Amino acid sequence: QVQLVESGGGLVQPGGSLRLSCAASGLIGSIVAMGWYRQAPGKELELVASFTSGGTTNYADSVKGRFTISRDNAKAVYLQMNSLNPEDTAVYYCHARTGTWHNYWGQGTQVTVSS
Repeated sequence: QVQLVESGGGLVQPGGSLRLSCAASGLIGSIVAMGWYRQAPGKELELVASFTSGGTTNYADSVKGRFTISRDNAKAVYLQMNSLNPEDTAVYYCHARTGTWHNYWGQGTQVTVSS
């Protein structure tokens, strides 16, 4: 089992920045990929940024150049979000996948971009 706990969400004005953190615990040695997803009201869950099992990074086109994903091995993953705009408003979820293709999710953290 893997447990994921997010933190760092909140209310920010357009153009502002936030940093999300996700701490992993449990069988972290089994994690091969980690990342962030988000779900806006009335929209489907979408990938924001992730580390693949090969160590490369993926970003949604809408956040390239503004968001940066980083990690502390399999212990934690972070999402630095700059130049936020109202379209970034969503619940952000931390995700981890193990080598046996088990998927784990955090509880979600709300990010609201509004003036």
